[in-house]
Amino acid sequence: MPRLVMKFGGTSVANIERIRNVARHVERERAAGADIAVVVSAMAGKTNELVGWCDEAAKNCDRREYDAVISSGEQVTAGLLAIVLQGMGIPARSWQGWQIPILTSNAHGTARIEHVADAAILEGFSKRGEVAVIAGFQGLCKETGRIATLGRGGSDTSAVAVAAAVGADRCDIYTDVDGVYTTDPRIVPKARRLDRVAFEEMLEMASLGAKVLHVRSVEFAMIHKVKTFVRSSFDDPANPRQGTLICDEEDIVESQIVTGIAFSRDEAQITLRQVADHPGVAAAIFMPLAEAGVNVDMIIQVASEDSGTTDMTFTVSAADFDRTRAILEKVKSQIGFESLHGATDVVKISAIGVGMRSHPGVAARAFKALAEKGINIRAITTSEIKFSVLIEAAYTELAVRTLHSLYGLDKA
Repeated sequence: MPRLVMKFGGTSVANIERIRNVARHVERERAAGADIAVVVSAMAGKTNELVGWCDEAAKNCDRREYDAVISSGEQVTAGLLAIVLQGMGIPARSWQGWQIPILTSNAHGTARIEHVADAAILEGFSKRGEVAVIAGFQGLCKETGRIATLGRGGSDTSAVAVAAAVGADRCDIYTDVDGVYTTDPRIVPKARRLDRVAFEEMLEMASLGAKVLHVRSVEFAMIHKVKTFVRSSFDDPANPRQGTLICDEEDIVESQIVTGIAFSRDEAQITLRQVADHPGVAAAIFMPLAEAGVNVDMIIQVASEDSGTTDMTFTVSAADFDRTRAILEKVKSQIGFESLHGATDVVKISAIGVGMRSHPGVAARAFKALAEKGINIRAITTSEIKFSVLIEAAYTELAVRTLHSLYGLDKA
């Protein structure tokens, strides 16, 4: 009997009527003969409300208690969906992460899944024909014996991990869009839904600003070879569209040079002027940031042969901007820089595609096209299947549209 994991996000379960709609999607797949596990998020807005309550109760509260509170939203949704399914005559049972159990690391609030036990779910399939309705975003920390949450978007990761554990034929991620697009349709109306995207491409797109899938869920799917569909929960349950398949590169018959254009507004630029140019200076800058959990992205170093100094520019998330400046000012004497400059009015634009591996000059064409539009590039990073540029935020839409057209993504 085929096995299927279906995941539904917050907007898909925002109220009882939408939960009934979710149940009809489950009913369709069950009628087709599949054993089904459903992973659900909290109702739209509920997690934000719970986080707000924690902040109101105490700033910098115990992360274990924080997880106990914010994981409750998924528990409510799982129970409600099980009730609705039972009312439709479909055997169903809700599960919390610790009951399965889904075992996680000790990083409360940002835990990583380490193991998913499959026995309880498979027993429900074989003995009772039962739909397993699982609270996403959470698991059981092995060290503390407490509920641990996986970070925002963690229900996607829960779903893919469950799919890998039970040997599911596929994992369907239902959201409020009908698939993965070449870029944000709100910026480029001609953006197209992609039929298939390689795991590597989706991983880059997710990490570079595309909000369709959680980064760790794509990592999990790629490692465990879980075929994953992105689909819309708002399609007619009786006749839904297929969505976009995330799969191995070899499963894509013909790939474009560039698959999509992603952008991230959550960027801040830091420049250290006249840094002493000697061995160990980069470590002196970036080790304190790493120890504070600040993720550094683009790095540019410009050395001066005459003065023995260098300018160092790099980017961090906008949320880490003030903290990064404070950390660097604290260790200024060890680093030996003259001044620190920062900017938050920047955006990172990225082009992604496995076809870049075999086509030289892809990035050069973009640099020329942006220059012709009067867009100045502040920083550049490249990898085998993507390149990113940092530009002024005011040029975001123009840059995205320019690159989308440049690589023929407007064309059907």
